Amino acid sequence: MASAVDEPHSSCTLPLGRRGGRSCDTCALALEKRLREVPGIRDAQASFRSGLLRVTYDDAITSPDDLTRIVQNLGEHTAPRSAEPRAQNEPTPSDEPPEEQPVEPTQLRRESIFVGLSLAGMVGGLLAGWLDAPSAVAWTSYGVSYVFGGWYGLKAGLETLREGAVDIDLLMILAAMGALAIGAPFEGAMLLFLFSLSNVLQHYAIGRSRRAIEALMTLRPETARVRRGDDTEVVPIDEVTPGDVFVVRPGDRIPLDGVVASGESTIDQSALTGESVPVPKTEGDEIFSGTMNEEGSLDVRVTRPAQESALARLIRMVEDAQGQKAQTQRLIDRLEQPYVIGVLSMTAAALGLPLVFGATFDPTFYRAMTLMVAASPCAVVISTPAAVLSAIAAGARRGVLFKGGAHVEAAANIRAVAFDKTGTLTKGDTDLTDIAVHPEATFNGTTVTEERLLALAAAVQARSEHHLAQATVDAAADRGLEVPSAAGFQARVGKGVHASVDGTTLHIGNPSYFDTLGSRPIAHLDEGLDAVNAWQSEGKTSVLVTAETNDSIHVIGWIAFADTVRENAAETIAALRDLGVEHVVMLTGDNKEVAQRIAEQVGIDEVQAELMPEEKVETVRRLVSRYEHVAMVGDGVNDAPALATATVGVAMGGAGTDVALETADLVLMADDLSMLPYAFGLSRATRRTLQVNLSIAFGAIAVMVASILVTGISLPLAVVGHEGSTVVVSLNGLRLLRYR
Repeated sequence: MASAVDEPHSSCTLPLGRRGGRSCDTCALALEKRLREVPGIRDAQASFRSGLLRVTYDDAITSPDDLTRIVQNLGEHTAPRSAEPRAQNEPTPSDEPPEEQPVEPTQLRRESIFVGLSLAGMVGGLLAGWLDAPSAVAWTSYGVSYVFGGWYGLKAGLETLREGAVDIDLLMILAAMGALAIGAPFEGAMLLFLFSLSNVLQHYAIGRSRRAIEALMTLRPETARVRRGDDTEVVPIDEVTPGDVFVVRPGDRIPLDGVVASGESTIDQSALTGESVPVPKTEGDEIFSGTMNEEGSLDVRVTRPAQESALARLIRMVEDAQGQKAQTQRLIDRLEQPYVIGVLSMTAAALGLPLVFGATFDPTFYRAMTLMVAASPCAVVISTPAAVLSAIAAGARRGVLFKGGAHVEAAANIRAVAFDKTGTLTKGDTDLTDIAVHPEATFNGTTVTEERLLALAAAVQARSEHHLAQATVDAAADRGLEVPSAAGFQARVGKGVHASVDGTTLHIGNPSYFDTLGSRPIAHLDEGLDAVNAWQSEGKTSVLVTAETNDSIHVIGWIAFADTVRENAAETIAALRDLGVEHVVMLTGDNKEVAQRIAEQVGIDEVQAELMPEEKVETVRRLVSRYEHVAMVGDGVNDAPALATATVGVAMGGAGTDVALETADLVLMADDLSMLPYAFGLSRATRRTLQVNLSIAFGAIAVMVASILVTGISLPLAVVGHEGSTVVVSLNGLRLLRYR
């Protein structure tokens, strides 16, 4: 039986038109439940507040277009937006008609106008009472206030009722109508005015968080200047294919990912990676769509189609992050419905019990309505998304991309961090530093020189993707050596490689590799191991090169490589300790001596060296069992299993490393380690904000309910306390947009 991993599946993010008022999560949960019952859909996460629906589906059964039709048939307004992978003919964000965008500035303006009319009606009714105007004037004014103040709340409450549920909007409408029924129209009008006003402020706060991210979508030009022979044509980017060459002039924004074919310039990558300093680019350097060219002109050869560019993948990933709710938010969503039912039950008890014991109706009813307003969980419901969406937006601005609200919360609890070495703590630009030939070395009967040894090693390693192999090939190219061809290449992960060159098998690997060759004697092995160990004690990674003829193997030389530590690695680890990280580990496939030397330079607590990928996974599992909350930081390629095992997987994104973007929970787009403490600090600030918001929300409810039950407070005061706490938690969450 195939596992879930083996089955075909994709993810698609669709925009949702706004639905519901203050609390639209009941409708979202109902939509999720109905979608999960559709064949081919594995999971669904909907948020009318963020305006996004993320669906995980079996791509052998359904497609994004089918999903769009299914959602529309369920009565929701949506359109295709992004999918993974996106088909060539699938709509991109720029293809969508404006009327189908989830962001609705005209809706916000309309709601603001309704708030103003509600205020005018409330003030008119109050003035009419003070001036002894005819009662028709007062009631007409209050009628205007009720209609415009309660319009969206009533609409949202009815939508929720159609789902067989009740929500906060319905509570507010019932309380206002109750006040009107007992002859307190001003209190009801004030409730609806403040209710609609705080609703608008919430929509503004959440919308601002969303717009901070959606600004990414404006970074990509719609056309590119493509060279056609001696001419240049302006072509829509969707029609440009890999291999085409486009021209970038000073001040242009880069339309597509590519490699510089000719020219020199500096590129401002801050919008994509968060780097504050423009990056120099010359022939052979990679550039990314959405970045800004500065003073030079460039010819760029396209490497990826528009829908697969770094910017397109970044947008899709951030869309997914917006659509995935934090654990706290999902818990609140699930508890909202029983809580609202509890408030209604409490209100009924507050009304019924006193009447049974002979209390008069009007003051009892007034007190019950006041209690219902005070106990409504508006501030509780809005407290989490206001903070989490702001945190995601703040991180995206700095090139720190959380792949969902759950990961924002998880990163706040990290107690231990495991680092990969190469490409993470070090720059990953490994260079060949030393090469030596055994005095008696021969190859096919001829004496081996250093250049001959390097050429033979490059021939074998040209087939390998390992960073040491690439350093060997680069060194041979730098010396202008003629590299022979190799056949029968095979690799043993984490140990070494072998291939046949000119009929002789060459083995290249670390000392443990030669333990796998069986009991065959290896001539000069002890000398080779002594030389390798000497280099390794200097912090260099070293390998042996042997030649195999018939049944004999003899060492012909040894090669050493070195990597440089990132300048900010030690400062990053010190900053993590200041944030409360208790234990820092290095996980590497490199030898112990090299790893230990690097660890001493940057302040690592524990070194686990010479690990295979599966051993890295096992080490991370042990860390999780000991510290519970563990982050793994790697380059997202051979570290992918360990990234997936950790509580939070952090990838050095490099502005678009495919596996990094797919595997990790958190991506550092600029490969800047100093952003890791920033990310954890932002997560901790978000946790503190959530704690403050929930304390304010529940505290306001507790104080008001206690005051009503003990001494009694007026309905207007309960309204101010209720709506005021809601606005406060919204604005407090918005503060995270300015986190530094």
